[in-house]
Amino acid sequence: MPNVLVQLERFVMSNYNWCHNPNCHKVETQSRVRGSGPNKVLRTRKIKVNYPNEHPNVWDYFCNQSCLFGFINHFLNEMVNINPVRKPSETPVKITTHTFDMGYRQGQTYKTIKVVDND
Repeated sequence: MPNVLVQLERFVMSNYNWCHNPNCHKVETQSRVRGSGPNKVLRTRKIKVNYPNEHPNVWDYFCNQSCLFGFINHFLNEMVNINPVRKPSETPVKITTHTFDMGYRQGQTYKTIKVVDND
């Protein structure tokens, strides 16, 4: 019997993920067809993880934009309930008005917004 740690390492260190959209295997494209002869199936796409040791990227889990938004539409309530927002967030800012002093905008005003530290 192979060592359990070796099996776990192979599982964890995989350079591939399967598309997380629960309906990926129902999309009728040639890239999803697997099998030989009359025993053909549509299979979820396998995705190569390009940089497994860096920050995760959404494209490490979804084969295309359609599958990403299919997942979001299917699991939206569950995703929102992970970290619900019960009140608005606010950031203190200082708004200053400036005037252009040269060029074709000379004399026109513009505003800049600068975040104020509360520390």
